[in-house]
Amino acid sequence: MAKEELIQFEGLVTEILPDARYRVQLDAGHEIVAYTAGKMKKNRIKTLAGDRVTVEMSPYDLEKGRLIFRHKDERPASAGPGPQRGPQRGGQFRGRR
Repeated sequence: MAKEELIQFEGLVTEILPDARYRVQLDAGHEIVAYTAGKMKKNRIKTLAGDRVTVEMSPYDLEKGRLIFRHKDERPASAGPGPQRGPQRGGQFRGRR
């Protein structure tokens, strides 16, 4: 028997809960509890309140979901580029001599 198709929604993280869970307000108006997907944990992608996310949900339980993608925030043009780093220098202590 084939696995059921998962439904994807976009929403906004409104609250960070214990145990790596989040309260997400979906664009459709519903509020759900979601956890971080394994690939996001593996790649150490941090999610904060106010972030736009994509949530994957089973059609059987529409109260829980899994965060699968955190959208990059659009910065206003007046903010300018991010902090600048100085030139990188070669490491003086690269291994044993």
